Amino acid sequence: MSQGTQLEVEVQHVDVGANRLLGLDGVAVAHVALEEDRARVVHLATAQEAAAACPKCGVLSTSVKGHAVTRPRDLPYGEDPVHLLWRKRRWRCREAACPRGSFTESLPSIPARSRLTTRLRAACGAGVAEDFKDVQAAARYHGVSWPVAHAAFIDHVSPALAAPLPPVCVLGIDETRRGKIKWAQDVNTGRWQVVADRWLTGIVDAAGTGGLLGHVNGRASAEVIAWLEAQPAPWREGISHVTIDLSASYLTAVTEALPDAVVVADRYHLVQLANQTLTEVRQRATRDVRGRRGRKKDPEWAKRRRLLTGFENLSEESFMKMWNKLVDAGDPGQEILYAYTVKERLRELLALSGTNPDRSVISHRLWLFYDQAAHSRSPEIHRLAATIESWWPAVEAAIITGYSNARSEGYNRLAKHQGRNAFGFRNTANQQRRIRCSCTRQHRRATAKKTELPG
Repeated sequence: MSQGTQLEVEVQHVDVGANRLLGLDGVAVAHVALEEDRARVVHLATAQEAAAACPKCGVLSTSVKGHAVTRPRDLPYGEDPVHLLWRKRRWRCREAACPRGSFTESLPSIPARSRLTTRLRAACGAGVAEDFKDVQAAARYHGVSWPVAHAAFIDHVSPALAAPLPPVCVLGIDETRRGKIKWAQDVNTGRWQVVADRWLTGIVDAAGTGGLLGHVNGRASAEVIAWLEAQPAPWREGISHVTIDLSASYLTAVTEALPDAVVVADRYHLVQLANQTLTEVRQRATRDVRGRRGRKKDPEWAKRRRLLTGFENLSEESFMKMWNKLVDAGDPGQEILYAYTVKERLRELLALSGTNPDRSVISHRLWLFYDQAAHSRSPEIHRLAATIESWWPAVEAAIITGYSNARSEGYNRLAKHQGRNAFGFRNTANQQRRIRCSCTRQHRRATAKKTELPG
């Protein structure tokens, strides 16, 4: 019997309607049975002549050796599961030069040695990337194991993550801690010491939809330089600005790898530094005057939250109450209020960001900040002023351009969410892949819209 005649015999009792509902290329539905648990048992036969081609040499076989029944898993039908029973042929390879003696039929929709259909594997991988919060949830929903779901996720996201990076004008660099700090107690001294403090450096598109462009182990300048120099020269030349926090290692990396880019200091970290300086002044002033830490009865401790609140966010009554309480506190209160005024002068300077300010306005507010800091007797304030002076080109760039590292901070939040969902990562490659996938959704959706054909 010829190969064509055999195929006709196999599919002569095809259920056309069920075949259309199943929609699985290369196989035909012979009949469907309903089990007691409402599962559909779908009996399949091969309906594609190319399935008789030897996977080694590609020659079509005409000699049937036997039959085999496989049970590949597929997507459910509504709320009920679907069990596939594929009765396929085992062929002999008659090509003399081919080392393959025999083979069973396989299709693109049901690959050889695969327990899943291609569409179930694709749905599982897409579910991990888009719908489910972790791999285990997708594996449980689709009825597969964790390794199978994770492998499907890797196949789903690898092409997108390996694609060339989109053009970037403003680059953002920031670090995020990978897991918790590990401590150990020294057996000799009894003191606790940090034995592991792991970090990841995220490199993001700070002004576009590119998302998280790359993840680097550690936060040293050498690793960031290596990543930047590994990118194509035209891509690096397109970067005009780089936003960073006040990190000397990142500044070194940008200066060496992107010498033509303008470094921009992130305003959030500048305000955070000012608030930290104010807190240090408050703590030291309390210790100097009272000889102890702050307590609830101390005005400076009771008003510590309001001291960190911006002036414009305080009501007049709340501000005056804080001011009068600290003035009445004597020496510690007056020194703290002076530090509060310096902090607000810096915030007024940074508030010019994004307003296209004139150079004279910037110079005037900078002078007000330096003048206020110079008249302070707090060493912490002098240190803050020295920091602003050393970073002034980057601070001025932040005021003039309005760029910030806000996207990097947002992606750090997503990275921490992924860590919580996975209950921690032991494999760095898996962690980087999951985080990059989570932080590039906007870019993938924007790319998909651009590539759609017009209707």
